[in-house]
Amino acid sequence: MPHRFALALLCILAAPLAWAAEVPVRPGDGALEKAIAGADPGDVLILSPGRYHGPVTLSQPITLDGQGQAEIDGGGTGSVITVTGEDVTVRGLEITGSGNDHEEIDSGVQLSKTARRALVEKNRILGNLYGVDIHGANDSIVRSNTIVGRKDSRMNDRGNGIYVWNAPGARVIGNDIRLGRDGIFTNVSRRNVFAGNIFRNLRFAVHFMHTNDSEVRDNISIGNTLGYAIMFSDRAVIEDNLSLGDRTHGLMLNYANDADVAGNLVRGGTHEKCTFIYNAHKNLIANNRFEGCEIGIHFTAGSERNGITGNAFIGNRTQVKYVGTTDVEWSLAGRGNFWSDHPAFDLDGDGRADSAFRPNDLMDHILWSQPSAKLLMGSPAVQLVRWSQAAFPATLPGGVVDRAPLTHPVEIPVPPEFLADEAEAIAAAKTRKFNDADPLTSH
Repeated sequence: MPHRFALALLCILAAPLAWAAEVPVRPGDGALEKAIAGADPGDVLILSPGRYHGPVTLSQPITLDGQGQAEIDGGGTGSVITVTGEDVTVRGLEITGSGNDHEEIDSGVQLSKTARRALVEKNRILGNLYGVDIHGANDSIVRSNTIVGRKDSRMNDRGNGIYVWNAPGARVIGNDIRLGRDGIFTNVSRRNVFAGNIFRNLRFAVHFMHTNDSEVRDNISIGNTLGYAIMFSDRAVIEDNLSLGDRTHGLMLNYANDADVAGNLVRGGTHEKCTFIYNAHKNLIANNRFEGCEIGIHFTAGSERNGITGNAFIGNRTQVKYVGTTDVEWSLAGRGNFWSDHPAFDLDGDGRADSAFRPNDLMDHILWSQPSAKLLMGSPAVQLVRWSQAAFPATLPGGVVDRAPLTHPVEIPVPPEFLADEAEAIAAAKTRKFNDADPLTSH
């Protein structure tokens, strides 16, 4: 008997979804609002090609499907689509015409706190103040959208492509985001995944504030002011991302602790710093490639308690910028890093150089300030200076020491289809007059 009662209850609960139907909707005054008001839970509203008037609110589990040919225009008021119900899908639409209110976070699509398990996919979200606002909507998914923000005001005054606030379990995957302020800005959240996105012409590609236990994987940042900014956040995983031609930093850890930072490529040409580490502790920074920046890594404010191993420092004008009176070891379990300016031998063929490397020694300062002196890299005079410093440690400043430097760098390929975008970003940055405020002065 209990089993029959449970089965009957399940049938009652599932009945509304069993009656769900595909409902065609055609453009016309109030047509979309009427179709939404008359929909049953589980219905799929198929929008015929054309323009529909917004704003609209979705308060029950339905699907809005434009099949790539329908546009919803919010008319410059509020958010174009507001989702308040659970299990709503917004798919295949062009979404334009949000309002301009930052306090209300006017967006192309706004997912409210009650919009759990929302799915926003394969839309073109164009010219709105914010693209998608995931505002407390747990376990939501935003994927495979094209989001183009605004460029009609200072960059710091625009909205973000995707804004995540206190939305545990939200996933942002495979989106193409450009213009606006930050590509993804997440604040006071946890257990989020940001993967496979492409970011162009933004302030920050990804910007974490107080976001814990979250992942940033397989993303590509091209020509932004800063690539990946992890701030006041713990236990982040930053893996296999690319920063190509970003203008200031490729990666920043600011009060970020217990992070795994691995397999990332930061390639300059315009970067001031490949990586900036400020008051960040107990992070593992491994198997990354930092190449062609003014500074490979700048670390300060007591950021010594990190494991740094397997990284490649290639052709940076200053490989490491660090000021201190004590030595900081940059190898882990007998495995250090590759340094393109370390003229060392590996007589036993174990892949590790036979001599330690100090990226902060006095000879390096000469080489950094006088680039033509690099012609003497392998000369006996340079080796004599370095031998003298090794023999008389009192002549050395405190700083980074790698006692197990590698003889081969980690290779991280760039997909060929992005090489032209990278070259264009570098060329544009060299002629750019950047009038916005320092991107770190406001978050």
